[in-house]
Amino acid sequence: MPIRDCRVIAIEGTHASGKTTLVHALTSHYRERGVHVACTGEPARLSPFMEEIVLHDKGRFDLTAELDAFGAQLTTQLRAARHHTLLITDKTLVNVVAYARLLLPTEDQVAVEAMLRLCASTAHMYDAVFYTSDAFDPRQPGDRFRDKVADQQAELDTTLRVTAKNAGLFLIEVPRGLTTAERVSWISARLDQTGDPAALT
Repeated sequence: MPIRDCRVIAIEGTHASGKTTLVHALTSHYRERGVHVACTGEPARLSPFMEEIVLHDKGRFDLTAELDAFGAQLTTQLRAARHHTLLITDKTLVNVVAYARLLLPTEDQVAVEAMLRLCASTAHMYDAVFYTSDAFDPRQPGDRFRDKVADQQAELDTTLRVTAKNAGLFLIEVPRGLTTAERVSWISARLDQTGDPAALT
C-alpha cells in the first residue's frame, strides 16, 4: 500500500553498508527513465540531540534523542512522498527502533516497544524493502556520526533483522559483493518483475 499515490521503496541495513550511495544511484536510475522520483536522506544527522552526543561528546544516546530520530524519520518519509510517484528511502522506521533497542537502557525499552508497535502498524507503507548486508569501513574520514557505533555492525545487523521480523517487515536480501551499478540493476530488475516501474512512468 503506497503512501497515498506514491510507491515507497526502502534501502535497509546497518551503517556503512552502502545504503546512502545506493539510494542516490537508484534515484538517478529512475529519474533518467522519466519517473517522478524523490529520495530521503538520514534525518538523524540533522538532529540537534544527535549532534550534541556525537559531535560535541555531550551525554549519551538517550530516549529523547531516539524519539526525535524516530519522529524525524517518519515525518521525512511522509512529506517526501506527497508530490512524487516513487520515493526511495534511506532506511525504514525499523532501523531507528533497532538502534534504540541496542543502545538504550532497560528502563527505556517500554517506549522502544511502543515504537515497534507503530512500526508494525505502518509496515504496509513500504512497497519493498531491500536489505544490504555488505560491511564497508565504518570509519570514514570526517564522518564522526558513525564513530560511536563503528564497532557494532555485526550486533546491529542481528538486532535489525530481528526487529524487522518483529514488525512484520519483509526484507529482500541484496546479494553481497556487488558494485553499486550491479546493485541498481539487481533491484530494478526485481521491481520490473512486479510491474511497478511500468506503473511509475
